[in-house]
Amino acid sequence: MASIRIVKEIKRGVITENPILILALGLCPSLAVSTSVKNGLGMGLAATFVLAFSNVIISIIKGWIPDKVRIPCFIVVIATFVSILQLLIKAYVPLLDEQLGIFIPLIVVNCIILGRAEAFASKNNPVNSLIDGIVMGLGFTVSLLILSCIREFLGSNKLWDLLVIPGFKPMTALVLAPGGFFAIAFVMGVVNWVSGWKKKEVKKA
Repeated sequence: MASIRIVKEIKRGVITENPILILALGLCPSLAVSTSVKNGLGMGLAATFVLAFSNVIISIIKGWIPDKVRIPCFIVVIATFVSILQLLIKAYVPLLDEQLGIFIPLIVVNCIILGRAEAFASKNNPVNSLIDGIVMGLGFTVSLLILSCIREFLGSNKLWDLLVIPGFKPMTALVLAPGGFFAIAFVMGVVNWVSGWKKKEVKKA
């Protein structure tokens, strides 16, 4: 039973309620950092860390937070974990801190994290909130990796800074802002097409 629940939760975070591709949340950092797989993975793991721990704390203290100030309180909790994360990255992964720059502190206002705090953590127990934070963070990370692979490969002919196809002429527009919009629109289109096709198949059956 536990394994079935884990599979369902992972499916929820990665597929049915994917933060980027289905709910269209967190598009700003997604477009900005998905120019390389390293940056995409780094941002995904950073957001997952903040999501998981802020969800747990918000779930624990939700009973003591007055309803009128719940959003500012949520932001304070999220900002605390972002500060901890930023100090850890500066200390142990300074190159990642350099590459992601302002987008690490901007995790504070990432609508995925605040949205999960408001929609889930404030209404559920700490264990379920932790699971929600991890699976939604996993969905965010997977989406960033897909976008990063497309943009880094087609835009610079590299993956993880390694040359992929010698002689291939990259489409450099894909590593620029317009290319980010094109890539995310393409992936969203494919996801919606597959979802629609599956629904039609279920109806036929």
